[in-house]
Amino acid sequence: MTISLIILAVMMAIFGGWLFSHSLNVRPWESTQTAETGTYGHPRHLPPAATAERVGLAVFLAVVISLFALSISAYLMRMDMGHDWRSVPVPGLLWANSVFLLLGSLALQWAWSSARRGQRDALRTGLWLGGGFTIAFMVGQMLAWQQLEAAGYSLPANPANAFFFLMTGLHALHLLGGLVAWARTLFKVLGGADTQKVRASVELCALYWHFLLVVWAILFILLLMT
Repeated sequence: MTISLIILAVMMAIFGGWLFSHSLNVRPWESTQTAETGTYGHPRHLPPAATAERVGLAVFLAVVISLFALSISAYLMRMDMGHDWRSVPVPGLLWANSVFLLLGSLALQWAWSSARRGQRDALRTGLWLGGGFTIAFMVGQMLAWQQLEAAGYSLPANPANAFFFLMTGLHALHLLGGLVAWARTLFKVLGGADTQKVRASVELCALYWHFLLVVWAILFILLLMT
């Protein structure tokens, strides 16, 4: 449980810092305000970064962080429980997959920056690249699972196998949900939506991808070390 709490605290600190750091650079004259509301329509007494979308995402990610932290804690405890644990060899393909996910995250960051600057072509390119690299990551994960199955590391054969498929599959499932939001945003951009109208959606996609990149880095390092 101590390990779980430490992992939870670290991940919350990393993502929370990213989520609110750019609020220090908010320029009030670049946003529209009314007598009752401030930037992006939220009350004036709230910090500029605390939009409804960001708060909603933060709450959702807090739940996801708890889920992964508990999964990692269970993985470590089960590993120390008995002699039946046989570590799973990490497929080399996971290194390439990690690069794909990193590139996808960087591409969506570029798309977010382009949306802020009103650069439609760069926004569209960033979204395409972000989704493309992410799909490459998903395909690579499936190939890695198939390699392990072919090598005899099937799901029921060993507890370590089960945890490997559970944690990597759980991560892929959350990434798949992110692709749904990405596709909706891309269709809006391709449909000619104004860059400022899709800016919030692009921002949430980028933040979500950055979060899942951090989660994957933790899972990958854990698998390499154990």
